[in-house]
Amino acid sequence: MGTALALLPDFALILLGYALRRWMVALGDHFWTGLEKLVYFVLFPALLFNAITKTPLSLAAIPLIGVGATAMFGAMLLALLARPLFSLTPISFASQFQCAFRFNTYIGLAVAAKLHGAAGIAAMGLLAGAMVPLANLAAVWMLARHGEVSVWRELAKNPLFLATLAALAWNLGGLTLPAPAGQFLGRLAEAAIALGLLAVGAALKLRGSLGPSGRGAAAYFLAIKLLAMPLIVLLVAPYVGLDGIHFDIALVFAALPTASSAYILAQRMGGDGTRVAWLISAGTLLGMLSLPLWLVLLS
Repeated sequence: MGTALALLPDFALILLGYALRRWMVALGDHFWTGLEKLVYFVLFPALLFNAITKTPLSLAAIPLIGVGATAMFGAMLLALLARPLFSLTPISFASQFQCAFRFNTYIGLAVAAKLHGAAGIAAMGLLAGAMVPLANLAAVWMLARHGEVSVWRELAKNPLFLATLAALAWNLGGLTLPAPAGQFLGRLAEAAIALGLLAVGAALKLRGSLGPSGRGAAAYFLAIKLLAMPLIVLLVAPYVGLDGIHFDIALVFAALPTASSAYILAQRMGGDGTRVAWLISAGTLLGMLSLPLWLVLLS
């Protein structure tokens, strides 16, 4: 319970972002749009690169990545059932499909830091770095199938995908960052979590009617992300001997709400941005309740 309560400051940042967006109207939407782009294109890639290059890649990380990938692929398979179950249009399904497995790394890193400090950040950074390309590939591919957008062109422009590949190449190459460069990236990484959580709150949008079929589909996608993915981790982890810090990080990863970048992707690729925004917002608010409950298992 103590671990769950320790998340209150981070959730408070999300709520503060929501309040500031609505109370400080003089800032204008352009301010928050600019902040989100700063986090997405600069701060978050710097955080990923910094965390992955500082994390030794060893065989001990294979079970962690394997369990994370299993949970993600399980969520994808469950999400595929949504289209026939709820009679969704192709583009609406493709847009919402990503909400079943994409994850908010801002919240994940904040929680990992609370649980295990620097070691937790490193483990979450490694897992997130490994899963970001998979999540982006699946999301972009599904949207591209129902649009006129090239999967590889989108991935080639995705800062999270590029930062992860660069960091893995740097790490596997045995290279080390000069001290000034490491400190520079460290400063950007420190800013990423706080500003990222504020941006998450500012992006919350629950207005608009989903309709009867839309509500059913939304509930289904939310159940996959917040309930099914963590359950998959609980079921699979014992079979691969995942325990300690890596088990904690895998469970937190699976229980994270969907990232706001899912909305950005849907908008850029001509998808159903309205429903994706609603799912992200509802999932983030529900995640403030469900994530602490999952963490009780770690106490």
